[in-house]
Amino acid sequence: MKFTYLTSTIVLSLLLINCSAPKTEDDTRADAEIPSEALSDDSLITLVQKQTFQYFWDGAEPNSGLARERIHIDGDYPKNDQNVVTIGGSGFGLMAILVGIHNEFVPKEEGLARIEKALIFLDTIERFQGAWSHWYFGDTGEPKAFSENDDGGDIVETAFMAQALVCIREFYKNGDDEEKKIAAKADALWKGINWDFYRNGKDVLYWHWSPKHGWGMNHAIQGFDECMIAYILGASSPTHAIPASAYHKGWAREGRIKSSVMKYDIPTILKHNSKEGEVGPLFWSHYSFLGLNPNGLSDQYASYQDVVINHTKIHIAYAEDNPKQFKGYGADKGWGWTASYSTNGYNAHHPDNDPTGVISPTAAISSVPYTPKESIRFMRYLKDSIGDKVWGKYGFYDAYSETEDWYPQRYLAIDQGPMVVMIQNYKDAFIWNLFMGAPDVKEGLQKLGFSTP
Repeated sequence: MKFTYLTSTIVLSLLLINCSAPKTEDDTRADAEIPSEALSDDSLITLVQKQTFQYFWDGAEPNSGLARERIHIDGDYPKNDQNVVTIGGSGFGLMAILVGIHNEFVPKEEGLARIEKALIFLDTIERFQGAWSHWYFGDTGEPKAFSENDDGGDIVETAFMAQALVCIREFYKNGDDEEKKIAAKADALWKGINWDFYRNGKDVLYWHWSPKHGWGMNHAIQGFDECMIAYILGASSPTHAIPASAYHKGWAREGRIKSSVMKYDIPTILKHNSKEGEVGPLFWSHYSFLGLNPNGLSDQYASYQDVVINHTKIHIAYAEDNPKQFKGYGADKGWGWTASYSTNGYNAHHPDNDPTGVISPTAAISSVPYTPKESIRFMRYLKDSIGDKVWGKYGFYDAYSETEDWYPQRYLAIDQGPMVVMIQNYKDAFIWNLFMGAPDVKEGLQKLGFSTP
C-alpha cells in the first residue's frame, strides 16, 4: 500500500545525497543567528514565523513567484531541481504571503503584486482537467513528472493550492478594483478544477490522472491522512462538485474510518492510513487544517478537534517514553515526527517509524494551535539548547538528529509553509476565518454532514 503524499517519493530519496554539508556564504551569520537576549513567548513565535516566511518571499522562484520545492543552503541539489516549484507547497506559501501582509512583514502592495504574479503563472501552465501537476519547472512552466506514471494531474496537490485560492478570494473580494481583480482571478482558478472527473466514475477520488497513462497510478484516496481537504473542496465546488456519497463511501470507507485503537492510552478516533494500529506523521493533522478549522468541527465519524489534538499528544507521549533512548527526546525537549529529510534521504517519520532519532521542527511547531505549551517549549529548546545548528536563513532547518549529530542546512516548502500559517491560526485564526467564512465552503461542509461552531 502506498504510504501517502511525499512518502511515495522513495524514488526521490535515492537522488538525495547525505545532508551534512557546511553552510555557505548564502547563509550569512547576520541572517541566521537567533537573538541571544531572552524572548517572550510571543516574540519567539513571531521571530520563528517571520524568518520562516522568508522562504516564500526572498526564497521564491523568481519567474513564477511560487515556492521552490527545496532550498539547500549548501547549494547541492538533485539534477535539474533548483528551479522546480511545488504546487502543494506553493499553496501553503500563498497562504503564508497573506499572513505576511496581515502582519505587515511586507507592504500590502508588494504582497498583492507577488500573489498576482503567482496566479498569472498558475493560469498559463498546463493543467489536467483543471488540476495542476505535482511539480513544474518555474523558469519554463513545463510540468516535471513526479514518477513514471505520475506526470499529469495531482488532485491532492491541487487541493492544497485550492485551499489558498479560496483564502485569496475571501481576503481581496471586498477590496479596491485591483484587489477585486485578484479575487476574481483566484475564484476562476478555483472554479476551473474538475473535481468530479477525478472520481473516475466511482464514489471515491483518485489521486492522479495522466494524459499518457490515464488512471495508471490507481491510487484511491481513503482516510485518515492529509487528503481530507480534497473531499471538502470537491464537495464545495460551485462548478464540478463531487457527490456526498464519494466522501462517505470513499474517504470514510462506509464508516470503517472509525477506530478504537489507543496509543499511550490516548484514543486515535480515526483509522490512520498506515499499518494496523500505527499512527501517522503529523502532517496528516496539518495540511488539511491550514484552512479547515478543526475546533468544533465534527461529523458522524469524529470530532476533528479531538482527532488532531490526540494525534499530537500521542507524538508527545512517544517522546516522553523514548523507547530507543534517543538523545534530546521529551515533552520539554525534542518531539514531533512528519515527512522530512532524514539521515537516509527522505522519510515519513512517526512513532512507529523512527529508526535514527530524526526530529522535524515543523511537526511540533505547526501543532501550536493544538498543543501551545508543548510547541512553544519545543521552540525554546531548539533556541536555547541547539541554537544555530538548527537555525538559518529561512528559520529552523527541515530536520535534525542529536543522536546522529546530524544537522543538514536544508529546507522543504511543504514543511516551512505550515509553520507560518499555523502560528497565525494560533494567534488569531486569520487563515481559518478566511477559509471557513467562504460561502461555498460552508455549503460543502453542510452537504457532507459537518457541524461547525
